[in-house]
Amino acid sequence: MTEMSAFQINAKIEELQDKDLDPQVLVDTIESLELTRNEKLDGAAGLIDRSDMKITLAKRKAKEWAEVARVEENKKKRLNQYVTEVIDGAGIKELVTKEHIFKPRNFKDSVVIDKLADLPKEYITYIEDVKADKKKLYEDLKAGTEISGAHLKANRGTTIK
Repeated sequence: MTEMSAFQINAKIEELQDKDLDPQVLVDTIESLELTRNEKLDGAAGLIDRSDMKITLAKRKAKEWAEVARVEENKKKRLNQYVTEVIDGAGIKELVTKEHIFKPRNFKDSVVIDKLADLPKEYITYIEDVKADKKKLYEDLKAGTEISGAHLKANRGTTIK
């Protein structure tokens, strides 16, 4: 016998309910099909649980790696500043070692904002954040209002505990 999908099992159960069979045979067959379907759904739920664990782990690892990158960026900046100060302090224009060539140079100056509120208005820019009001859209669409550029989409799912 070929293995049936959960959808095929549902169809078979529906088909059996329309047949004129001995009631006990019908009950036993349907129970057997339901057991198989339920085992398949339990297997799918197990896969969902594994995905949830992997998602949680990946998000945690992403945060950890972002922190590692931030720490290393800061360390790199401090070390570069140290190297530059040592070479500048010695009055050297270029230093050649067995492993590296050091050439301190001027880069574009950095702008430091001491206090944003103290800046004259011509140095302030405003960023407008444009986004849809999904709460209002939902309420109006649910009330039957036709809104060009938006619609409601059914959102069905199953909670698994």
